[in-house]
Amino acid sequence: MNQIAEIQIVPIKPNNGLIGFASLVLDQKIYLGSIGIHTKIEGSGYRLTYPTKKIGDKNINLYHPITRELGIVIEQAILEKANKVFKRCNEGSKNVGYDSFINP
Repeated sequence: MNQIAEIQIVPIKPNNGLIGFASLVLDQKIYLGSIGIHTKIEGSGYRLTYPTKKIGDKNINLYHPITRELGIVIEQAILEKANKVFKRCNEGSKNVGYDSFINP
């Protein structure tokens, strides 16, 4: 099914490539939040990271897509919305993220 709804993008002040967070509702059954949006190292586009919790020396995955197909669906939906948000926030600005979001 993989129906994605209620995508929210929250730009933040850039920090080591992290420029925002996304949340969404999957199949009208589960809310997924704290999905990191990062600029790609190559400089073109964005990549996603899913939340983890550090326990001792280990990082434990809180959740992430199990299938490649679901990962692609989530990525496409979030990045489509993120591109619109960041473009709108940064029209006329070279900065991406929080600063230009609060000072359009």
